[in-house]
Amino acid sequence: MIRLILIALFLIVYFIFSIPMFLIEIIIGWINKDAKVKSSQWIVCQLGFKPILFISGVHLTVRGLENIPADTPVLYVGNHRSYFDIIIGYTLAKNNTGFIAKKEMEKLPFISVWMKFINCQFLDRDDIKEGLKMVLRCIDLIKAGTSIWIFPEGTRTPGNDMLPFKEGSFKIAEKTGCPIIPVSINNTENIFENHIPWVKSSRVIFEFGKPVDVKNMSREERKHLGAHIQGIIKETVEKNSRELM
Repeated sequence: MIRLILIALFLIVYFIFSIPMFLIEIIIGWINKDAKVKSSQWIVCQLGFKPILFISGVHLTVRGLENIPADTPVLYVGNHRSYFDIIIGYTLAKNNTGFIAKKEMEKLPFISVWMKFINCQFLDRDDIKEGLKMVLRCIDLIKAGTSIWIFPEGTRTPGNDMLPFKEGSFKIAEKTGCPIIPVSINNTENIFENHIPWVKSSRVIFEFGKPVDVKNMSREERKHLGAHIQGIIKETVEKNSRELM
């Protein structure tokens, strides 16, 4: 109860603080678009997400950060268990990163503005044509140096079970040749989703796997790229779940 109240109070203060920051970021964007993205991501992660994680009592174990290249954009691919996957993921990404979110998030007036500032992309799952356009935008972003983070299940799936990964998401890596970083996520649903509306202190494990080089794969291997990445993630999720028992 106390954590929920503190988070609500923090978000109110953050909203008030954001009003002048919106204007500052717009001005920065007129001068330098890349600087706007970097400064916006710093504001969101350092001044927004990290305090929320602290208030929520998240005890985070992170493994494999050394597997993320520091000087090249990547495609992060993770299993999806909670809204907190995005909050935590943003604080761990090494470079400018845009998350793919469902189209409905674009309707949130406060949150969606910051999401657009940091290159998040909105996916309309009911419109194939718009989905293709989003993939093409992601390809352009990676070519320009921005990493992309996707959850190929398409929705949150608490626990160790996963829905099949949608192969279309991996066109981003195939068309750009960027490395794929498998991200295994454990126990984020226990922070909030398992007992809505309360927020509970929880131990969470994020593990970044070794980069998968799509360029060195055969055409046949690329046909089953989603299943291959999902297998890597599932194995790590099951390993880390035993540690949380």
